[in-house]
Amino acid sequence: MGLPEGFTLYDLRHTGHTLSTQSGATLKDTMVRAGQSSEKAAMIYQHSNLARQQEVAAGINARVQALRAKAKDSASGTDLARVR
Repeated sequence: MGLPEGFTLYDLRHTGHTLSTQSGATLKDTMVRAGQSSEKAAMIYQHSNLARQQEVAAGINARVQALRAKAKDSASGTDLARVR
């Protein structure tokens, strides 16, 4: 079948859990899909890697930049108080 040495069906479970959460599913969504009743069991099957961590960091950076731009365009509380 062309599968790596030592491959098990649980490897698919790990992959499924990881891809599910990376696609935006919540932990509960993933638990339901996998038929699990405990968060601990579900967490065992989820993984992260450097590429995913870089995606998360880029998302955080984009959010911070957007908030900074919004704050720059609006007056601060001090500026509003000085106008009065």
